[in-house]
Amino acid sequence: MNIGQRKAGGGSEVLSRWGMDSEYGILRDVLIGPVDHYSWQPGNAMARRSRRLGREFDPELARSQYREMLDAYRQAGVTTHILTPDPALPYQIYARDSSVMTPWGPIITQMYSPWRRGEWKAVLEFYLARDIPIYDIITAGSLEGGDFMVLEPGVIVCGSSGERTGPEGLAQLQAWVEAEGWEFRSYSFDPYFLHLDVKLAMLSDKLAAVCGQALEQEFLDWLQGRGIELIDISYRAMLELGCNVVALGNDRVLMPSDNAELRDKCRARGLEVIDPDVSLFTAGGGGVHCMCQPLRRDPA
Repeated sequence: MNIGQRKAGGGSEVLSRWGMDSEYGILRDVLIGPVDHYSWQPGNAMARRSRRLGREFDPELARSQYREMLDAYRQAGVTTHILTPDPALPYQIYARDSSVMTPWGPIITQMYSPWRRGEWKAVLEFYLARDIPIYDIITAGSLEGGDFMVLEPGVIVCGSSGERTGPEGLAQLQAWVEAEGWEFRSYSFDPYFLHLDVKLAMLSDKLAAVCGQALEQEFLDWLQGRGIELIDISYRAMLELGCNVVALGNDRVLMPSDNAELRDKCRARGLEVIDPDVSLFTAGGGGVHCMCQPLRRDPA
């Protein structure tokens, strides 16, 4: 198969078997990173904070939590696919970052940190082996999937810290999305916050979780101007990756078991919460959202 089905002037084919047009359509297939070689890395601000707070990494407990998360997906009717592990890639588990899924197929991204740059290989091999048409590959600067969101049909949002997603990669992506006739909204923030999915998550149609203290009012106004209701969580909850959750569709949300603040607010709005314990992964710098890349969602 050819790598890169993107048409230069837009009008690229919308995939029928794979792809998604929102962050909240019913999730059918998901790509998960492997746990085999996972360990906390000092290059991640969340992992450094955990060490500073006296937390310890336990590889056996991490594997147990990983299995619990996979079981939660399967019980929700989601087919899980696991990337081939590479011993040189301790953060390969965070499959959100090495590619992003669009209605026109996946985009292979470019990682910012030197110790993550090799993650493109396994994800590219995964798509090629399953004949999933690749939309294109980011070749200008860095762009990571934790900043990318198919907010709702017709709208893509991408955060940019200037590091994990830099201005060159952002501009390249924006040109592609706008050529397809979709709206593209960028949002700049400080690199301390890692990715946009630390501060924003779609929960269902017209409902999002945010940390209002960590987002500019102009951006919050833009979200609300689109008719999106915002569930606000505290800054402290955000530091524990309280917004890093996955919408499963049909008003179901996957989130960490210790995410009590958002869990209670979701249930108060009638959402079903599925909450495996993934505390050793959130402490290392990535929650359930970071560990997955949706491959197929039903149209919203």
